[in-house]
Amino acid sequence: MKPGDHPQFFQLPPPEGRSRESTIRLDANGTFTHDGEPVAHPGLAQAMHTWIERHPDDGRYILSNGYDWTYFTVEDAPFTVKGIQEEAGTLLLLLSDGTSEPWDVASSRVGEGDALYTTVKRHDDERGFDARFTRFAQTSLSPYLAESGGRVVIRVGGHDQPLPAELERRPAS
Repeated sequence: MKPGDHPQFFQLPPPEGRSRESTIRLDANGTFTHDGEPVAHPGLAQAMHTWIERHPDDGRYILSNGYDWTYFTVEDAPFTVKGIQEEAGTLLLLLSDGTSEPWDVASSRVGEGDALYTTVKRHDDERGFDARFTRFAQTSLSPYLAESGGRVVIRVGGHDQPLPAELERRPAS
C-alpha cells in the first residue's frame, strides 16, 4: 500500500524541514518550471503532468505521486489538449498527462487570445479540470467544422454536435 492510499495522507505534515508550498509552476503552454527554470528532464516533466490533482480539503492544485505531495501554481489551465483523434465516431482529446477522453463539445469556451478551452476529467472530480487546446490541436479541428441548420457544428462520423453559442458568435481574429 502506498502512503497516498492512507485516508489521512493529505492531512499529514510535510517531511521535517520541508513545506507543502513550492515554487513549481505550470505555464499556459503546459511547461513546468521550478524556481523559474524549465523542468529539463522530459521524463520528470511528463510524470508531473500525471500527478496533477486537487487537494481534497481546500481544492488547490497539487502534485501527488502517491508518496508525497506539494502545492503548485497553475498559470492558466492544469491540462493541455495536445491533439485530437477520431475514433468510433467520436473525437478524442489527447491530453498532456498521456490520457485521452471523448470531447464534451458543450463544455468548451474561448479564452484570452482566442484559445479554446474545455472541461476534462469529470470522472475524477465532478467539477472536472480546465484543459487548454494547443494551437496544433485547435487547428486540427478544422476538418470537423461544418454548418447545419444555420449553426456551426462539429461533424464526426455523420453526427453533428453544436458548438456552444459563445463559440459561434465569436468574430474571426
